[in-house]
Amino acid sequence: MREATSRRARRSGKGDYRQTENRANLYDEVTSRIIAELEAGRIPWVQPWGRTGGTGPGLPRNALTARTYSGVNILILWGAVIEHGWPSQSWLTFRQAQEAGGCVRKGEHGVTVVYADRFTPEAEKERASRDGDEARAVPFLKRFTVFNVAQCEGLRAGLASDPVPLPEREIVPVAEEVIAASGVQFRIGGNRAFYAPDPDFVQVPPQPAFFDQINYYRTCLHETTHATGHAKRLGRDLRNAFGSKDYAREELVAEMGSAFLCAALGIVPTVRHADYIGSWLEVLREDNRAIFRAASAATKAAEWLLARYAQAQDERIAA
Repeated sequence: MREATSRRARRSGKGDYRQTENRANLYDEVTSRIIAELEAGRIPWVQPWGRTGGTGPGLPRNALTARTYSGVNILILWGAVIEHGWPSQSWLTFRQAQEAGGCVRKGEHGVTVVYADRFTPEAEKERASRDGDEARAVPFLKRFTVFNVAQCEGLRAGLASDPVPLPEREIVPVAEEVIAASGVQFRIGGNRAFYAPDPDFVQVPPQPAFFDQINYYRTCLHETTHATGHAKRLGRDLRNAFGSKDYAREELVAEMGSAFLCAALGIVPTVRHADYIGSWLEVLREDNRAIFRAASAATKAAEWLLARYAQAQDERIAA
C-alpha cells in the first residue's frame, strides 16, 4: 500500500514537472517573440494600421462567438495580421471553421495563442475541507491554434465580422464620452501630460498644443489608463520611482491599455514613450511573465473604462 502510494507520487511529481516545464517554455516563446519585435524597433501594440490591403485598427475577435481576445493574445494576433496582411481581425479554431460550415484551406498554418486560468484539484478541495482552510488554486497555461478567416473557405454567412470603423467625425465625441464616463478628474493646462495618484487627477496640455487633434485623445486615454490603477478602481501599485523597473512595468500597462482602447474606438494607436523601449526590454529579459501580466492588466483597464462608457450610454438611453 505504501509502495503504490509512493509510485503514484513519483508519477504525479514527474507530470507536475513536465507541466511546469511546458508552461515555462510557452512563457519564454511568447516573451522572446515580443523582445525580438522591440529589438527590431517595432512596437507590437503599435502597428502600421491602414496600409494598403490591410485591416484597420480593431481588437481581434472569435468569428463564431464574437468574443474579443484579451491580454497577450491581442499582441500575438495583431502581429500575425500585420505580418501576413490579412484583411480581417476575426479568428477560428480548426474545429470552429468546420462548425461554421467551412474549413481551413489545405497548407495554411495557424497562429498559437494562449489561455491562462486557475483550477482547484479535487484532492486539494478535500484537503482544505479536512484541514478547515482555503483551497489553493493551481495556475495553468495552455496553447491552442487559431486561423484567420482569410485562411478559411466555405464559411457560412452571419459570422461575427469586423466592426465597421467609426466615421472620423464620430471618433472624437466617443473618445470624449469614454473619458467623461471614467469619472477621473481632468485638469487642462501646463506643458506636460501626467496622472497624479495621490490627489487622483489627470492633467494634460490644452488641445491646441497638440499638432494633431487625435493625439490629444491618445494622450488622454494613456493617462486615464494609469488612473484605472488607483486603489478605488483596479488597485495597481502606482507608487513607483521614475526610472525604476516597476515604473517601466506600469508604463507598459498604460501604453498597451491606451492602444487597446484606441483599437476599440477606431483610433490608430501610437506609442507615447518610445524612449522606454530600453527599460521595457530589461524588464522582459529578466521576467518571462512580465508581458503576460502587463497585457492582462492593460486589458482589465481598457475593459473597465469601456464598461463605464457602456453603462453611461445605457443610463442616457433609459433617461
